[in-house]
Amino acid sequence: MKVLLLGASGRIGRRIANELLDRGHEVTGVSRSGTVEGIDDPDFEAVAGDATDADDVAELAEGYDAVASALGPSGDEDVEVLPEMAEAVVAGLREAGVDRLVWTGGAGGLNVGPDTLLVETDEFPDEIEPLARSAIDALEVLRDADDLRWTYVAPAAIIEPGERTGEFRTAEGELVADEDGESYITMEDFAIAFVDELENGEAVHSRLGVGY
Repeated sequence: MKVLLLGASGRIGRRIANELLDRGHEVTGVSRSGTVEGIDDPDFEAVAGDATDADDVAELAEGYDAVASALGPSGDEDVEVLPEMAEAVVAGLREAGVDRLVWTGGAGGLNVGPDTLLVETDEFPDEIEPLARSAIDALEVLRDADDLRWTYVAPAAIIEPGERTGEFRTAEGELVADEDGESYITMEDFAIAFVDELENGEAVHSRLGVGY
């Protein structure tokens, strides 16, 4: 499969790229600078691109089988850029004629009860609520794109670099937590779940939570 990976230079993006490459896919990694450090593979190419520009996304995506997104605000960038990116990516894919999109979302938009999102709980940190709300706004953009085969893959409440175990659980629309209520996943195992979904398409038009 030929995959265009947006946000390839970030910590999660690099791990998704490596997981795709390990499975034999061809990957073009997009970043603002056009450089992605730490990946040395003949099936990988790094290119520059602007994920807020639909025409740029369309030009980059043309001829690809799928688009993967590990996009997020960088540095001091306004968190509100997330729904802007989602709108540009959706429009760009339509223009390019690519209908498969897997998007890295946030845990805040996953359910912890029948009518309660994680971001709505008292325990959710105030300092990251704006980012979580912006990620949910991006999800709403995807939900309106019925013509695309999109999936919103969201990690556990805590995601960090760590071991690649291959042992994790997924739940459609729900935060994954252990029996003690702890919600955790390594970036390496999240990348496995992300690429699994990109390959098998079992959660099209839905949110997929990943955790231990």
